[in-house]
Amino acid sequence: MSDIAERYERITAQFTDLVRAVPADAWNNPSPCDGWTARDVVGHLTEWISGFFASQGVEFPTVPSVQDDPVGAWETVQSTIAKALAEPAMAAKQIETPFSTQSFADTVDMIVTGDVFTHTWDLARATGQSETLDPDQLQRMIAAMGAMPEDVMRADGMFGPRIDVPADADDQTRFLAYAGRRT
Repeated sequence: MSDIAERYERITAQFTDLVRAVPADAWNNPSPCDGWTARDVVGHLTEWISGFFASQGVEFPTVPSVQDDPVGAWETVQSTIAKALAEPAMAAKQIETPFSTQSFADTVDMIVTGDVFTHTWDLARATGQSETLDPDQLQRMIAAMGAMPEDVMRADGMFGPRIDVPADADDQTRFLAYAGRRT
């Protein structure tokens, strides 16, 4: 298994565990994403990932409705991307993104794994679950902070405005503040 596929599996497994553990009465809890519920966080990921990658040749089975089955919707999208990453020809396929042209695997690593990682905290916060993020991915995200121009990163609400935190804030707090999340 490639480092990218392993990282995707590890980060999405944490998110999957949270999705599966959401109490039935917590799906409509507000999330840290302004105007979004816990269900909306899952809906965001399942909709954009399947929409973007279907247009790049990934064949998705029917994805359940997030309104009716948020767990099934997420598991379908997660496993479809994992299967595509495991196919050498698909993993190497060149994908054009607004940022660059790179392999499918690199695109998943850059935009899917990072987005799922960030939204893991959002879902945990919304549903009262453990908010501790994967420490290795946290270090990767911190190292990448500032690599993308602020105006691009914050355009279209990708990240909220940066929040100031004390200089001695821990790494997770610093990352979340950079992403516009209040802890």
